[in-house]
Amino acid sequence: MFKKSLLTFSLFLVLAFQVKAAFMVLPMDLEQRNHLKAYGVTYWVLNNNIEAWWLLNYRGGSFAFPHTTIFENECKVRGVSFEIIPDAAFNKILNEIAQPEVNMDAIKLEKAPKIAVYTPTENFKSQRGDEIQPWDDAVTLVLTYAEIPFDKIYDEEVLADKLTEYDWLHLHHEDFTGQYGKFYAGYHTQEWYRENQRLLEEMAARNGFKKVSQLKLAVAKRIKEYVVGGGFMFAMCSATDTYDISLSADGIDICDKYYDGDAPDPNAQSKLDFTRTFAFENYELVKNPLEYEFSTIDNHYGRNIDPEQDYFTLFDFSAKWDPVPTMLTQNHTRTVKGFMGQTTAFRKEVIKSNVLIMGETKPLKEARYIHSPYGQGFFTFYGGHDPEDYRHYVNDPDTDLNLHPNSPGYRLILNNVLFPAARKKERKT
Repeated sequence: MFKKSLLTFSLFLVLAFQVKAAFMVLPMDLEQRNHLKAYGVTYWVLNNNIEAWWLLNYRGGSFAFPHTTIFENECKVRGVSFEIIPDAAFNKILNEIAQPEVNMDAIKLEKAPKIAVYTPTENFKSQRGDEIQPWDDAVTLVLTYAEIPFDKIYDEEVLADKLTEYDWLHLHHEDFTGQYGKFYAGYHTQEWYRENQRLLEEMAARNGFKKVSQLKLAVAKRIKEYVVGGGFMFAMCSATDTYDISLSADGIDICDKYYDGDAPDPNAQSKLDFTRTFAFENYELVKNPLEYEFSTIDNHYGRNIDPEQDYFTLFDFSAKWDPVPTMLTQNHTRTVKGFMGQTTAFRKEVIKSNVLIMGETKPLKEARYIHSPYGQGFFTFYGGHDPEDYRHYVNDPDTDLNLHPNSPGYRLILNNVLFPAARKKERKT
């Protein structure tokens, strides 16, 4: 029934285009009332088998697609600003963008990517049915707000090779080292912490692992295979550095007795293999098991900046020659307010030379937003926890994105969501 309805809808659209040739442009500059939902509308159009355009550096990275009353009404319902222009006027815009002296490009978006969020699923709850992790996730929040569909998957789904069903994967604020976020000192007496540990230990044993760290390493390696095979992986906060740390510590015990019942390898640091990692190298582990920090990847020590002055700058790239980073940095401002997390930002000294820095806080010599191809796929790491909550603490309420419909920080997340929809030749770097 769904396929029949979709076919009928698509046929209706084709007939509508033949009646009157016009385009809808969703401006993404300051004229847009709701930037975040504009991504959702564009995804919805793609999901109905209609191609769209991403006009890079044109009015903040605007979107365009053929006009129908259905699309027009959807924009009105979602509160998204739009303009209707004749076919000839749209072709004029494309011609202007194509001029070699103009730093713009028009990228065809062909198909809505299928999205997975790596996060505890519905069956990963306490015995009372409560959520285990008492914090929000920026990607889950913005996907929900933008009305972009996604599936939740967790360790057992990854081990069962479910990743092959998806085009894009987000890593929730996970600790891939098996140290439960290093929350022991502050929260080990809390019920959510104990339940999280119990459920993870049960899951590890159920899948043939003696330790949670071994389970998480196996998951990290499956994700790596997914990216090498052509997948798109996006991670924020502690899912960035702990992911690489886990890969570099393959076969090495880096967990103290608080987390796995025995002492770590005293020579763990010297045994790390940085050739296995995605983004980072030559970092040092934080050996204190009670310190809320994993390594020297995070620019944590000595980071002294007034929250009111904490901003990072997006780099400008050549739209015609570097379409990938240009897509990922589309925004209505080049200056984005900073926000903290367990992993706030990345020290430049430990970032591999082949990894592209797309956003930085220059006075602090830190990168906030990095990207690189890896195998046949790509990864993007974004420092911090929530772009609209400077310090998000455990048990804080979820951010209400109705209050932040034009968030530049959240736009960066959604750039990554639409990136896999771009025509394949445009995704090459």
